[in-house]
Amino acid sequence: MSPLPPVYKGYGQAFKADTCRPVAQAAEQDLIEYRALVRGYYPGERFPKGVLSGVRNLGYWNIHGEQTWGLDWHRNEGIELTFLENGRLDFGTDGRTYQLKAGDLTLVRPWQRHKLGSPNVTPSLLHWLILDVGVRRPHQNWHWPSWLVLTSEDREELTLMMRQAVEPVWHVKDDLLQCFQKIGTAVADNKDGSNISRLAVYLNELFVLLLDTLRQGRVTFDHSLTTSYQTVGLFWEDMIRNTEFLAEEWTVGEMADQCGMGVTQFTQHCKKMTNMTPMEYLAKCRIEAAAKILISAPGRSVTDIGFSLGFSSSQYFAKVFRKHMGCSPTELRRQGD
Repeated sequence: MSPLPPVYKGYGQAFKADTCRPVAQAAEQDLIEYRALVRGYYPGERFPKGVLSGVRNLGYWNIHGEQTWGLDWHRNEGIELTFLENGRLDFGTDGRTYQLKAGDLTLVRPWQRHKLGSPNVTPSLLHWLILDVGVRRPHQNWHWPSWLVLTSEDREELTLMMRQAVEPVWHVKDDLLQCFQKIGTAVADNKDGSNISRLAVYLNELFVLLLDTLRQGRVTFDHSLTTSYQTVGLFWEDMIRNTEFLAEEWTVGEMADQCGMGVTQFTQHCKKMTNMTPMEYLAKCRIEAAAKILISAPGRSVTDIGFSLGFSSSQYFAKVFRKHMGCSPTELRRQGD
């Protein structure tokens, strides 16, 4: 039995790593072909201990018929490359939706929410690699596994470009297609680790070809995607998205810890981003969330809404609400009606 998926509490939001459980259930019902070598909580054949460190999931699915499932918004604990060999497939990340076509490669980093299916997946032959390089935030340093034989200069260049690539989807040449096909065949034919050496060669080839693709100048890069400022922005995006964590009893120190930086740096970034201190901006986010709930859930009491967003009393909630919105919660609800 696979271990339970880890729960990450990054940027103020807790989330379970993707388990690929819908994929496994479809495979168990013979609705799809699914082959994968895995570690941890993913379904598939287990990697032998001590080989291809960092590889969490390496495999493919082959789907010939319409499905009733998809992989909803999730994150992974490693960088994820997917390659669509055949078919079409809806893919979403960073609030945008794409329809992948044969020959498309995607890159998502651990902090990027993404999904497959809209909401269901369609007939497709999809390859993937999830590789943990020891990061959870944009500004952290990547640590490649020892089996990657790129020179230090090539590894540094590849890291920089993968960190700073703006577009998540690239259409690539046939050499990458052939590499993924070889990986897929080696995964399918592996018996008790018999193809590990072959897979190590193919994975090194994959990253050499990926570096060549990025060098060709068809991908836009943005240095700001790797900064601690970007990390703070992601923290607030996730806080706004999840009222459960808006309601927690945050201190500035705890918020800074979530972003992997000191209080001073976190506060400076927050001030630059919002022109408010972290606690002022937290209050603003809570009030804006409360305003939405007041309108969308007219049956909930004002007191309950205030408590659900971390306010200690109805009086304090009303006071802060009036300061930010210029009216009381009851008055806003009446205006909304």
